[in-house]
Amino acid sequence: MTTATKPEFKREILDTDKNEQVTAILQSNLTNLIDLALLMKQAHWNVVGTGFRSIHLQLDEIIDTVRDASDEVAERMSTLGIAPDGRSSTVASNSELSSYPENFVKVSKTVSLVADALKTTIDSLRSAIEKAGDLDPISEDMLIAISGPLEKHLWMLQAREA
Repeated sequence: MTTATKPEFKREILDTDKNEQVTAILQSNLTNLIDLALLMKQAHWNVVGTGFRSIHLQLDEIIDTVRDASDEVAERMSTLGIAPDGRSSTVASNSELSSYPENFVKVSKTVSLVADALKTTIDSLRSAIEKAGDLDPISEDMLIAISGPLEKHLWMLQAREA
């Protein structure tokens, strides 16, 4: 993590080793969450076909959840004394999400692509939860709280494919 330096705050919440591990975990998930919000907005603007309006509106609901989650993760990193990196170059080079098509995409394909991106993000969060538990239960709890609503959104998207 390029931004991981010793915190400048006088009072550290975690010891340096744990802090570096936790903030690296958080940075990885921040990158995915930012990319997910951008991907969903791309999908929102370019979805076409039968059922357009309902998926268009559903994507906005998911975007709101994802943006709130990315803000929570970034603010947790700041709380731990490490500057979060949400720059476009960082997101573009470090996101685990697949690239989204640049043109109009039919509703059924949009649902599938967005569900895949959401699943990748959830998998990353679940991995982070496992790793963060022994290092920082507060960050672990935050990641758990973020995962629940995203999993619910995934369920609702997948219900469209059934």
